[in-house]
Amino acid sequence: MVLTDYTYIFAIGTMFAMLDAYNNGANDVANSWATSVSSRSISYRQAMVFGTIFEFLGAVTVGARTADTIKNGIIPPEAFEGNAGVQMLAFACALAAASSWVMWCTRHSTHVSSTYSLVSAIAGVGVATVGASQVQWGWNKGSGLGAIFAGLGMAPAISGCFGAIIFMLIKVVVHMRKNPVPWSVWTAPFFFLIAGTVCCLSIVYKGSPNLGLTKKPAGWVAGVTLGTGGAVCLLSVLFFVPFAHARIIKKDHTLQWWSFVYGPLLFSRPAPAESEAPNVPKYAVMQSDDDLTLGSPETFTEERLPGPAHGNEKSATVIEAQLDYKELMARGQERFHAKLRRGRGPLAWGMRTLHDNPMGSGEIYELHNIKLMLKRLPAMITVGLLYGLHYDIHAAQSGVHGTPEGARMERVYSHAEKYPDAVEYTYSFVQILTACTASFAHGANDIGNSVGPWAVLYSSWKTGSAGESKADVPVWQLAVMAIMISIGLITYGYNIMKVMGNKITYHSPSRGCSMELGAAITVLVFSQYKLPVSTSMCITGATIGVGLCNGTLKAVNWQRVGLLGFGWIMTIPIAGTLAGCLMGLILNAPHFT
Repeated sequence: MVLTDYTYIFAIGTMFAMLDAYNNGANDVANSWATSVSSRSISYRQAMVFGTIFEFLGAVTVGARTADTIKNGIIPPEAFEGNAGVQMLAFACALAAASSWVMWCTRHSTHVSSTYSLVSAIAGVGVATVGASQVQWGWNKGSGLGAIFAGLGMAPAISGCFGAIIFMLIKVVVHMRKNPVPWSVWTAPFFFLIAGTVCCLSIVYKGSPNLGLTKKPAGWVAGVTLGTGGAVCLLSVLFFVPFAHARIIKKDHTLQWWSFVYGPLLFSRPAPAESEAPNVPKYAVMQSDDDLTLGSPETFTEERLPGPAHGNEKSATVIEAQLDYKELMARGQERFHAKLRRGRGPLAWGMRTLHDNPMGSGEIYELHNIKLMLKRLPAMITVGLLYGLHYDIHAAQSGVHGTPEGARMERVYSHAEKYPDAVEYTYSFVQILTACTASFAHGANDIGNSVGPWAVLYSSWKTGSAGESKADVPVWQLAVMAIMISIGLITYGYNIMKVMGNKITYHSPSRGCSMELGAAITVLVFSQYKLPVSTSMCITGATIGVGLCNGTLKAVNWQRVGLLGFGWIMTIPIAGTLAGCLMGLILNAPHFT
């Protein structure tokens, strides 16, 4: 029986559950793919496509596990004493607080954990609803707050160790050789074996509950996993190694991307005459982008502060530097927007419409502004949907000479050894596989953030019993939330991607695949024990671990790391307080019977 009295609570909770999933994609998933895009192993648009596919697969096939911890591990259903309405309201308030906080942070390019936002919000509504004594503060067999918050320190450290181990393996086997190029080609199947095995492990060992793969014997799991990894390794021997040998060692600039289908026949392909055109992409991180950045700080100083006398010269210099930095960023963005307006397609039309029809003077309710708004509205929707797909992440991540950010990143990059592009090219293919693995692992783990509370709302609304919320999560709910995560990644993920990646340490494909593989392994381990650990913390920890493999602390931007850590910590009290206050106000508001 459907309880129509609670329909409005279910509708509001559903809206915030979808918003939470959207924010998850825009925040956490964007952070995961920032590594691949920053390393230039994959283009931004390709990352959106692969991210959408593997997030969906991971969420639908193995995502139900962590949802149970979010549903029942923090506030026991028995604490609501069968009151379905209060239980629905509690999870609706938790979703509202968590999604609002993460949305605000994403809008300001501040990366926080959506996992810990929701966990803290649920704890907050638990205190406001049933009292602090009913909240599972301890370990609670791996499902309580103690176990979840243990990941705040454990996950980045473990992920950093995994990432560092994998990169040191690459460094010893390939980078430290006198002639690393042949070593990168001939050892590539080994790293494909590792990546393929981990990818298969995430599917088979965790398994879909509907397929019952977790009930298979350990020997069966090991055999299938290693067999699949071995098959990936064999395919790389037959197709990738001949292709890489022809392109990198023989420097065949006439080779097309589809030429890998020739397999071993490429070994006998005659090498063409050498060409001056680069045979592989350049992976070096650029400190400036001539196409999007206008001038230097000195260009604008006299324009804004004319005359020799300005009182305190030191204060004037500081003000000039701050204004110059902001103006450089603003002018760079305006140059990028001008480039988009010159293009073709719906986005270019939308950008031109908004640029050519600015809002007039007065308030929005003025007649001329109402007419302009009606004209701008279709363009605003179009730009909102398509702007993220066309955003220039590399230009946004590059430092600008003469600015504080540029000087800081220049110091960080100077302490990282730059390896040959031909070597990095080999690992760009491995990184695509590891990125897909990391995205699959994220979909499996973080889908529980949104679908868990939504499953509680749906089950309580449908059955009228709080105890019935222990039911399994339907696959269709996992699919809906996976779609919302993908939409968030595509339309709003650029806000996080532009400040991650190269802003922490120097990136390259060999480093990037180590980071992603280390993070994926960590997420899979935590998810196996039903702990909704933050994927963002894992990839950040792996990034720091790989950065430290340069042999010095100076190779990591500790200011950015400190800001990340501060955001993570502040998320706990802010999200919890928002949710608790919201729940308390609604429960104790005057009402009439």
